Amino acid sequence: MVKWRINAPAVTWFAMDLLQPPLRLRLIQCLCYARAMPDRLKGLRQFLAPEQQRAWLEGEATPPDVEEREESLEQRFRYVGRFEKFLRRPQAGDVLAILRTYADNYIPIPRTTERYYWSVSCLPSTSDKPLARVNASWMELFTLLPDGDGLRARFILHLSDFTTDGSTEPDHLDHAFLESCVEKPEDVSHFLWKADTFGVKVRGSASIRKFLAEPRALRAIRRFNLTHMNRGRNAYQASHCYSLADAMLDG
Repeated sequence: MVKWRINAPAVTWFAMDLLQPPLRLRLIQCLCYARAMPDRLKGLRQFLAPEQQRAWLEGEATPPDVEEREESLEQRFRYVGRFEKFLRRPQAGDVLAILRTYADNYIPIPRTTERYYWSVSCLPSTSDKPLARVNASWMELFTLLPDGDGLRARFILHLSDFTTDGSTEPDHLDHAFLESCVEKPEDVSHFLWKADTFGVKVRGSASIRKFLAEPRALRAIRRFNLTHMNRGRNAYQASHCYSLADAMLDG
């Protein structure tokens, strides 16, 4: 039995000789574009086309995710002790529940993109002593911190999603809207950062949950997360805690 080996490039160029010049040019353009695409696509764009991202942003569709998660056993064991320490904290139950809500609603295809395009760290060693932090690219997205035996949160967001006119002018910040997103006006504060980026601080589990449930805030969180998940690989892969991610994705 004769086995034929097909040389795909040779077949392509042979077929090209049979085409008229206009079609030949079009085929060359398509081949060059296809060859360049893997290098041009980075971040979330490798998995979701812009129209799929827009549909998810607007709550029109939920893109299908993989069922099986990739895992590094070495990475998992690195943070097992820290996760066990976290579980002894009085806020642990609330943190796990809020992180589960966050993964379900604010991270697109979280299993596909886990660790390499977003990560969650457990008791990260920074001066503010967080309980958990979610990162993407080089950016902090969401942090949960102790407040006595209670909880407070820090969201990093686009300022333009919280101004009265969609601008990046700090003086146009919609304070009334921010206060409406929480249980009590004193539960929310903010800080300005740079350009179209600012931070929102929320105190108390009830107010954190209300903020996450507010439709305009939900869209704002999604938009900021898309911005940074599209910027390339996550710089905080080494800090990813699989045990904490288990509660977010499989809990």
